Amino acid sequence: QVFTFNRVEIRVQPSVKVKNGDPMAIICHADISKNTDFQLKHNFTIFKDGKLVFMTVSDKEDARYEIPVAKSSHTGNYECRVRADVKLSFSDSVHVWVAGMTKPILTADKKEVLEGEVVKLRCELPEEVPPLDFVFRKIKTNSAPKEKLVRERNQNFSEMDYYVEEGDNILQFDCFGKRQVKDEWESSQHSNKTLITVKEPFIKPTLITRPSNNITEGDQIKFECSTVVAQMRDIEIILQKNRTILNSVRDKKFLKYSTVATQEDSGEYLCKVEQGAVSKTTKMNVFVSELFPRPTLSASMTKVDENKEVLLDCRINASHTANFSIVRKNSSGDILLRRSRVLEMRVNVNDTGSYTCKAEVKGIVKESTPVGINVYAPVSKPILSVVGGSPEVVLGKPLQLICHSVMGTPPITFRFYKGDKIKKNVTNDTYATFLDENIGLNDSGEYKCDARNNHSSGVKTSNVLNITVIVPIRDASLGSIPYGEVEVGSETAFLCSVKEGSLPIHFKFFKKTDRDVLLHEAREYSDRTIWHKKTMKRKDTGTYYCMASNRASGEVRSRPITINVILAAWQKGVIAAFVLTAIAGAAAVALWWFLRKKKKGNERFPSLWGQTSALAPSLTSEKLTRQTSDGNYYSGSGYIEDNENHLKSPDESKGPDLESAEVDYTEVEVSTLDPHRAPVQKGTETVYSEIRKTNN
Repeated sequence: QVFTFNRVEIRVQPSVKVKNGDPMAIICHADISKNTDFQLKHNFTIFKDGKLVFMTVSDKEDARYEIPVAKSSHTGNYECRVRADVKLSFSDSVHVWVAGMTKPILTADKKEVLEGEVVKLRCELPEEVPPLDFVFRKIKTNSAPKEKLVRERNQNFSEMDYYVEEGDNILQFDCFGKRQVKDEWESSQHSNKTLITVKEPFIKPTLITRPSNNITEGDQIKFECSTVVAQMRDIEIILQKNRTILNSVRDKKFLKYSTVATQEDSGEYLCKVEQGAVSKTTKMNVFVSELFPRPTLSASMTKVDENKEVLLDCRINASHTANFSIVRKNSSGDILLRRSRVLEMRVNVNDTGSYTCKAEVKGIVKESTPVGINVYAPVSKPILSVVGGSPEVVLGKPLQLICHSVMGTPPITFRFYKGDKIKKNVTNDTYATFLDENIGLNDSGEYKCDARNNHSSGVKTSNVLNITVIVPIRDASLGSIPYGEVEVGSETAFLCSVKEGSLPIHFKFFKKTDRDVLLHEAREYSDRTIWHKKTMKRKDTGTYYCMASNRASGEVRSRPITINVILAAWQKGVIAAFVLTAIAGAAAVALWWFLRKKKKGNERFPSLWGQTSALAPSLTSEKLTRQTSDGNYYSGSGYIEDNENHLKSPDESKGPDLESAEVDYTEVEVSTLDPHRAPVQKGTETVYSEIRKTNN
């Protein structure tokens, strides 16, 4: 028995979109091929949104899931799975939409409420599946409904609290639900309407005045505010004017307030009754007629020199008889000067201030507009100085001046002059500053300032201030005589100079080492200075530089120069003599050693040595004649050159010093040799000996 699944498919009757309440069926069909006609059991399983909703076993190729009454909760994605023997196959997914939602149910926790209370509403969609949107509507007579939306993700109902406002007499509420199906929104029918009756906890307050009209300044005015309360609990009555609370009572139905009317009492009054969250108000406008106008204060002068007379006069434009007083305003309270309409006084600087007058009629007191009186002391002669103290300024730098008057009533106007030109005008209390930027070489001129205030004495001028412009050091350089190489023991002059800079200038000479050594310093009223170093030594070889500074700037450093201290000519000669002496000594030792060796050889021929030594004393400047012989003879030659030492014979050891003797070279002819003591040789040989001439 062989079979195979061709396909598994799912269908919806009557269609994939079904009206809410109509019957519907989900049909699963398995298309199977067999090699023979045999009976095969099919296990059908239907899923909605991944959850099992129907399962059956049949030998037929179709399975039917009947839904007699379709609801919106049946909306979803359906698929079918068929198992036969050990084989399994799935259908594609199909979306079913049950159009139309069930009608929601609305309930309220109260049917009758007071203003300011809260009513709780509940809207429910029993047969719907979340997520759902609930819309609550508050319906008032002759006004559009107010809607509130609540989104529920995990339940099919929602609750909402409504605050009952003032004026909410009869309220109606309803609700409806919404859901999203794929990309479309679907709404339910509106719920039943719920009627709420609203009662007032108290009535709108009543506000009256006595007298009700024709109120004039000085009249006694009374305010009365009342209401009717359902429950005398936590109720409060407040009387206000322009946000200012005039009076209030608690847990009472009546409020009274009285005052003597003034023109400032004109305006809007408000009576407010509050209980919990409920508040009701009544407004009233009150107009108070003027009894007499405000007084006017005049002064003979408002800007006056000290020790002058000032007259203050207070008047009102009315026929009423008034009581006057003149006062001076003060932060700690008014100071009464005189109970009179007129005040004459001699003023000083301390009398500067604000003055008013007061007029009183029938207990109503009115105050004039303040009049300011300024008493001036004359300014003293100003002092002009440089900020920082010194009347010097560096070239290119700003110059800041301050002009100060010790005496004088502010405000004081200061003027700064550079030469005869006004550079700045400043009004201040006791001093003013002036900044002259980027000073040049030609700016070392005269500065002055003057000061004046409102005193009649006029302008005072300072003394002239002369400014010195200091030029900074520029381009320091160092030289020496001699330059480069200097002999030991000689004198060297070092010259340090600058290209420009104001005097005096401070010069410093340094030798560069691991830690630079200060050798010499000098303060000169010149652009250069010379330092003489008397005796130079070998250790003075090295690099030198100088630094220059003045009051304008820091130190300016020159380029370094190198000095090499060498030996003097006579020192070189001494060294050369010592070297030559050493060489001559070495040669003398070598000659002595050579002659000693030769002497040991001549001891075998005494007659020859005797003849030679006998001839030596007489050979001073003459040349010996060579003698010939028929017999055999011995001859030898030798040439000795001595720079520093001389050779002495045994009997000349006590003779005079031959250090400076002249040297002659003499030929010596030797004959009559002993044939037994020397080898026989025919012919003649010449012997050269070095003979030093002496006085002997």
